[in-house]
Amino acid sequence: MPRHSPAGDTAPRSSPIRSRLSGGAELGTTCRWAFVLAVALCCQAAPAHAQAGRDTERVLRTVADAVISDATFQFVDEGTGRHYPTPENAPPDARLRPASAYTDWRYWNGVLNLAMLRLADLLREPRYAEFVRRNVAFGFDAYPYFERMHRNESKWDYPFGQRFVMEELDDYGAMGASVIETHARDPDDRYLRYVQQAADYATERQNRLPDGTFVRAFPRRWTLWADDLFMSVPFLARMAELSGDRRYLDDAARQVVSFHNYLFDERAALMRHNWYSDVQQQGVAFWGRANGWAVLAQVDLLDRLPRDHPQRDTLLALLRRHLEGLARRQGGDGLWHQLLDREDSYLETSASAMITYALARAVNRGYIERGYAALARRGWEGVRSRIRPDGQIEGICAGTGVSDSLADYYRRPTPLNDVHGIGAVLFAGSEVLRLPP
Repeated sequence: MPRHSPAGDTAPRSSPIRSRLSGGAELGTTCRWAFVLAVALCCQAAPAHAQAGRDTERVLRTVADAVISDATFQFVDEGTGRHYPTPENAPPDARLRPASAYTDWRYWNGVLNLAMLRLADLLREPRYAEFVRRNVAFGFDAYPYFERMHRNESKWDYPFGQRFVMEELDDYGAMGASVIETHARDPDDRYLRYVQQAADYATERQNRLPDGTFVRAFPRRWTLWADDLFMSVPFLARMAELSGDRRYLDDAARQVVSFHNYLFDERAALMRHNWYSDVQQQGVAFWGRANGWAVLAQVDLLDRLPRDHPQRDTLLALLRRHLEGLARRQGGDGLWHQLLDREDSYLETSASAMITYALARAVNRGYIERGYAALARRGWEGVRSRIRPDGQIEGICAGTGVSDSLADYYRRPTPLNDVHGIGAVLFAGSEVLRLPP
């Protein structure tokens, strides 16, 4: 599989100036011709860049509009198939769930909300921001019913369970980040109470190793998941902005450094999916989406980190090393594999979108060299090839836990339009659209 090194090209050596006296006119002529050539090349590139931008915007609108068209903000009785506008309209024995997967309260809904808000600002399209406003309000309005009905059940057995049962970071991190951004546009005291509750849980009750690193209680005590970098850092960074309390920002920076210490493989320049504290060893897989979550979180934090933060240079170095490793794994079609180091594993859309976004965002924000923009554009072309004309997206890996068997990662299904990847695709296209010509 071809590899691409953005730093590998070298500029041609310039010819020496023959003399200070006779060379001036020649140099001036050369500069004038160089200027004319540069203008000509720009004139040729500008229309192509503009057309690519229009095509990208069209694709993004198609995907986002498909989400909006399916987001009915109603409930369906799993037994009868009947729809109800609110839980209170349903009979007492109804087994309700949201009629649309886009309006539940899972971490992938939080990612989708954040991406739709980003797209709304970029395209100046209020419909996308209105979707998020309604989506968050829908959850807050409906969750008390489900709390009453299903208090003694597992949170995964009913809608909005993660809204009030906080056990792991993915219960509240991504959705909490989207609630903070929604509150900035649509202030609501309920939102403030929720994010403060989530922040208190993260800082005081969330499982951590003795050094403060976030871990989960499963599949073994205590397991560090690369996914949790995104499930924690964007929320903590936004909570610092909302509250003015820098401790949240410092905690977010500490998590990035700690996750690299436990999970990053220097030889591969990639992150393992997990680390087991009981046996003090890393997991077996360089899972694509886990690495995607990690770089997504890293650029998100750098976007919000003050330039004088003591960890900024360290965080920049970690991001650059990670993106360098990911860049080496990109295939000729622009996509990345489900297992990043295994070319016989399938090409996976959500990881490719996340990495594409991180590359494009890092270029646009000056975190890495502009040469990486070509990889981001190639990545977007690969992701676009997975988007059907109706906005449905192919090749997104279903939800995946950590495993000690690589075969489990090879065999994970890719349901059409799995919600795990839709927000990532919108993020990727939105940031590529910002790349300079």
